[in-house]
Amino acid sequence: MSRPDLQGKAAIVTGASKGIGYATAGALAECGASVMICARDAADVEAAAGRLRERGGGTVVGRRCDMRSPDEVHQLVTAAAEQFGGLDILVNNAGVGRFGPVDELSLEAWHQVIETNLNGVFYACHAAIPWMRQGGGGWIINIGSLAGKNPFAGGAAYNASKFGLLGFSEAMMLDVRHDDIRVSCIMPGSVETHFSGPGAHSAATSDWKLQPEDIAEMVLDLLAFPARALPSRVEMRPSKPPKR
Repeated sequence: MSRPDLQGKAAIVTGASKGIGYATAGALAECGASVMICARDAADVEAAAGRLRERGGGTVVGRRCDMRSPDEVHQLVTAAAEQFGGLDILVNNAGVGRFGPVDELSLEAWHQVIETNLNGVFYACHAAIPWMRQGGGGWIINIGSLAGKNPFAGGAAYNASKFGLLGFSEAMMLDVRHDDIRVSCIMPGSVETHFSGPGAHSAATSDWKLQPEDIAEMVLDLLAFPARALPSRVEMRPSKPPKR
């Protein structure tokens, strides 16, 4: 599929100082979009924005944001929409994983996972949808996980957040589809990033894993679909994982 022309489009990518978010922000900027990226660490997000700007393409701006804070998320969305003159694309990528059996999982760990992976997406969508409606439409892409349909031992918090994200995404899609706002949930399997958990495979090498750039390419593929088409749930897997 050909890459979309995103000149004049405004985007937000959360959790974009590294991994999938960083690759996605870079891909959007290379296609001409103005992109605001965020992460919890101000130094990390500014460094990432600087590297992305060096690659050329659309404008890239970094902003610190903790997705667990509704006020900070609202300020992020407002800042992007006001600076770029609207909002067309929201990629909710920020996520954390804390793993362990339910009776051993701390309240702090539970809240961190649910508040980041699920509440944070709600905050961002809640703030973004009015801007998209005002601009005549948009696209919200939530980065989920195959853990949103496949439970694993030690994954109670993470599974709950990703199962919830899938349900949230598909219900929201029904809410906003007639406003020309499309909603998709990308559900990757094992990706070669800093993020891992007990559900991940282990192998001497990780060449078999999906790369962050693979997820970024899927984001671009979605954005290139004609207006009549909506891939609402996209599952991605490594082609040849290690045999068990």
